[in-house]
Formats: sequence, structure tokens, C-alpha cells
Amino acid sequence: MTKNLDRLTALGLDTSAYTTSLALVDLDEKLIYERRIPLPVKEGSLGLRQSEAVFAHLSNLPALYGERRDLFRERVLTAVGAAVKPRPVEGSYMPVFKVGEAFGLFLTRTMGLFYLSSTHQEGHVQAGIWSAGLPAGRYLILHLSGGTTEILSALEASPGKFEIELLGGSTDLNAGQFIDRLGQALGLGFPAGPELEKIAAKTENEGLSLPLAVKGNEISFSGPASQAERLLQQGCDRVELARAIEKCIADTLVAAVKNISAGNRRNDGILAVGGVTANCYIRKRLKEKLPSEKIFFARPEYASDNAVGLAIQAVRAYKYASMIEKD
Repeated sequence: MTKNLDRLTALGLDTSAYTTSLALVDLDEKLIYERRIPLPVKEGSLGLRQSEAVFAHLSNLPALYGERRDLFRERVLTAVGAAVKPRPVEGSYMPVFKVGEAFGLFLTRTMGLFYLSSTHQEGHVQAGIWSAGLPAGRYLILHLSGGTTEILSALEASPGKFEIELLGGSTDLNAGQFIDRLGQALGLGFPAGPELEKIAAKTENEGLSLPLAVKGNEISFSGPASQAERLLQQGCDRVELARAIEKCIADTLVAAVKNISAGNRRNDGILAVGGVTANCYIRKRLKEKLPSEKIFFARPEYASDNAVGLAIQAVRAYKYASMIEKD
């Protein structure tokens, strides 16, 4: 098997609420292949039913796996990492993740591979650390997406395994839901993030502000969203409103981070992950408003849902487990 070490690979699988993702990396954590299929959402809708998303994943995963049969013939698949639930906490569950879990277990049990059961959130964290070129350590994580808005402390306790502590986050709307709710009001597609960013980029005026709702480490976006809807109904300029939404999200996170206790802020830096953090203005404002912090970001292409982090986790856990077995 030694002569085949350069051919050994790990597969990452993520079947989230809106994206089917597959990624293949080698044992040096070099990305070999990565592919995603966004799930179709009807125009004017704010999402999919879980049953619809499950059906889409069942169609997409075999297609993704079959697209590059040549790679799977050339390489030696040795490990699989799959997201089996949204977050690493008791009670976290969504039916969509059962598709990736079942596909991963089928491969590992029929081929005798190493299997890592992980979560969607841990995959985001690992993709952020990997794409930002950061070493393993303890990071304050800002996870902003349509399904999650949380402030976390994350430590890679052992290779490929995270200890994650929830420090704060939204009590109602997530940042991505805030954007999508107003995006629908503005006549944008779903998800609305990319289009909203393009609209906001047409102005440099930051005079319009939405209220911030921050109490300690807890934040709320329902109040700011309602105010934004009222302003739109009153004829507010849509370009300035789009910028105000971005500003509100960034400033809300800044306020919440500043309220994190000193002990929990001792870390190797702040890392922002999740689809909302691909927004250039939000990135820029976070850096401007937290000048004393070391702030890192997942590369934009790895900020949104993907399976790369899960493949990286599988590689690290596989190599660590193999080392232990040899001892």
C-alpha cells in the first residue's frame, strides 16, 4: 500500500437544505475535485420543504459521484466524511442530512473504508480554517448563513474533531433569512445574498441605518427586518436600503463580539464562515469595526455550503487513527 500513498484520497459529502456537495482531497489536504448543485427553489418562494430537498439530493449525489468516474478509478478512496446533522449538539436534526449519511455509510461499509461522522457546522469551520491557511487552534467563529447565526468557540481537540461551545447568536431570524426576507420584498431571487450585494455596491452612502438589537451575546434581526420593510413601503431608496441591511448585520455582530467575555475572547483569532460572510462589504466593515482583533475569513468560494471541510476532517481523522493503530 506504501507505493499508493500519493493516490489515497478522502471524500466529503454534504446534503444541506439548499445544496448537494461533494469534494475529494488527497492526504496532503490538496483539493482534487469539488462540485456542488444548488437545489431548485421556485420563484417567489423563501425555501424548500425537507421532502423536496431530500428527493433532490437523492437525484444529485449519484450524478455528482458519476461525473468523474475517472478520478475514482485513478485514486484510491480510503476515507469518507459526511455531515449527518446541522450542528454538533443534542437534538440537532434535519432529514436532508440523512441522504449524505446513508451514501457515505454505503460506500464505507461496502468498500471497507474509514468513516467520519461530522456535522454541517464543523464542515464550515474546517473549510474556513483550511481555505484561510490557518493552523489548528482555538478560534472565535462567526457562523452566518440562512440556517445559522452563531458565535462559537471552536477548538480542534484532535485531528478532524472539534470541541465547539456556543457563546451567542440570533434568537430569531438568521442573517441569511434577514437578507432573503428583504430580498423577496425587493423582488430578488432566492437566495438573495449575491443580488443584494450587487445592488448595495451601487452606493457609497452609509447614511441610512437600521436599529441594532443586541442584548449581551444575544442578537435579533426580526426588529431590523420589520423596520427595513416599513422603510421600503414608505419609498426608501432600494440601493441605500440594501447597504443599510449589510451594515446592520456587520454592526450587530461587532456589538455582540464586544460583549463576549474576556476569557472567551482569548483565542487565535476570529474566523467568519457561512454564506453571508462572502459579502465583501460585511467583511470590510467587520475589520474596520474590530481593528484590534485578528479577523480571518473563509475564502468566498468556500464560505457557502460545500463538502471540502468534511473531506479535510476525514483526512485528518484517518491519518490520526492510522497512526494510533500502528502504535
